[in-house]
Amino acid sequence: MFPFARPLSPIAMQRIKLLLRLSVSVAILAVILRSIDVRPAWQVVVDARPEWLLLALVMQFSSTAASAYRWQLIMRNLGFGQSFSFYWDSYFKGMFFNQGLPTSIGGDALRVLDVAARGFRKRDALYGIAIDRITGLGALLLLALLAHLVNPDLLPVQVYRPILWLSAAGLLALAGLSLFGRLPRLERFPQLSILKTASDRLLQAVSGRRFVLMASSLLIPLLAMLGFFAIGRALGLRYDLLTYLAIVPPALILTVIPISIAGWGVREGALVGLFSLIGADRTVVLMMSLVYGLMLI
Repeated sequence: MFPFARPLSPIAMQRIKLLLRLSVSVAILAVILRSIDVRPAWQVVVDARPEWLLLALVMQFSSTAASAYRWQLIMRNLGFGQSFSFYWDSYFKGMFFNQGLPTSIGGDALRVLDVAARGFRKRDALYGIAIDRITGLGALLLLALLAHLVNPDLLPVQVYRPILWLSAAGLLALAGLSLFGRLPRLERFPQLSILKTASDRLLQAVSGRRFVLMASSLLIPLLAMLGFFAIGRALGLRYDLLTYLAIVPPALILTVIPISIAGWGVREGALVGLFSLIGADRTVVLMMSLVYGLMLI
């Protein structure tokens, strides 16, 4: 169609993707800011109770440390050793690049390079990080499902049912992936070899110290929800922990979709939209989400 157009280089494509994600984050935040009164927003933060903010920081720090430990368990099951300090350093560095720097180099890519530098194949490192992501997503889905089953009247039925069914469908999909490699005569379909390998690696990754791995996977989002709860209390929101367990996980799951910078904008839009359904002050919810994002950095 354009005979004289030159194909874009990979670096140029990365820059375009980065610009598009940045545009999405800015656009969503701009829409939110237009729908609320921003004048008292700064005062909300000034009046925040510091003891609750400190507790939130401790909870998020503990959640990230537990994430590094879970990644260590997964990688050891895949045959990669190293001490906990290696995973601690690499995970926190990856988190910083994911949350704090608007670069085209993701934190997961840095973790792959860290593992590869110790002699492990990049492909196997990528499987380990993907499985770490999958187990984290599964834990979030499970928490959201349980919280909505316990408190079905929290959100309007037109919102409650999609969240409930999507959470259940996501968990079934993850369970199906774990069993995919066990299907008989799968070797007849070479085009499915990637899924079979992923399924085999997933089963291998959760084969050892299964109870500890499951417990840490559930502890990580629970600590994060306690962090949200503490930030909310610091800013004046008076909802119980069960409310956060029902509302925050679906919002965080949406940030997995790679359409913004580290979920900025998407997280704020989802939280403001869901909390407004139960009568929460939009300005306070927005500031809670922004404080949480800064706390991650």
